[in-house]
Amino acid sequence: MSLAKYEVFSTIVELGSLTRTAEKLRLTQSAVSHAIASLESEWGFTLLTRGRAGIGLTPNGACVLKHVRDILQRSELLKQEVASIQGLETGTVRIGTFTSISTQWLPGIMKRFQAEHPTIEIKLLEGDYDEINDWITSGAVDFGFLSLTAARPLDIIPLTNDNLLCIVPDESPYREMTVMSLAQLQAEAFIMPKWGKESDLLRIIKINRLSLNIKYEVLEDQAIMAMVKNGLGISILPAMVLYEALDGIHMIGLEGDPYRTIVLAAVSFKHLSPAAQKFKKHITAWLSKQHVSL
Repeated sequence: MSLAKYEVFSTIVELGSLTRTAEKLRLTQSAVSHAIASLESEWGFTLLTRGRAGIGLTPNGACVLKHVRDILQRSELLKQEVASIQGLETGTVRIGTFTSISTQWLPGIMKRFQAEHPTIEIKLLEGDYDEINDWITSGAVDFGFLSLTAARPLDIIPLTNDNLLCIVPDESPYREMTVMSLAQLQAEAFIMPKWGKESDLLRIIKINRLSLNIKYEVLEDQAIMAMVKNGLGISILPAMVLYEALDGIHMIGLEGDPYRTIVLAAVSFKHLSPAAQKFKKHITAWLSKQHVSL
């Protein structure tokens, strides 16, 4: 068993590129290719597909990926436990996150954590709810931030509620309203945020049987705000996203005061590595000092 080869395989799947994998692991591209070829020869089947769209997993590669990542996690856990016994502090913590957490919380959390634990490395993977859930389940990250709606059936720690608000352009006839009914949303062109298949907004639409006039589906929050500002439609975004809202848009409360519950999620918090346990405790302590709670 070669952990180095497993690390190459896992990293290629994470990054989707031989070149970026070589750069990240500080290897030559030929060494990366050789590691994959060696695993494929050892196991007797192809792990990766290579095409114009980039590098992907074969069905057999997908079957073994979780086991490979489990072994890498166990190796990291062993390394940290040994270091802890020896009175040392080391390790890597991988965290899945989404944009508003990355901008609002993590800079302050990481600054303080790294001041107290300079030998522990923090790595962030940013994506939508579906991607983060997949990363947690597959072992690509130790734990991640999610909306409660998208966190099932993972182990969770609730952190805070984040209100969902309607945003309209300044010239909108709705701008003087303090609360907008859900039914009124159906009368306007709507810009749908792409948060994932299990988003709070999709849940609200389904529960209330809304039929929205969806003109655009957009991933980036800043792009959604810019499109609303320019009169291309209205949208719904969490208050945390709107802390630095663009001039030219107006925020309106929604009927029923809907919100998303932001949680920490993991396969099991009991089985986190020592370094990941330290960072998890640091997150909740930092949020408490910032008076962020349910």
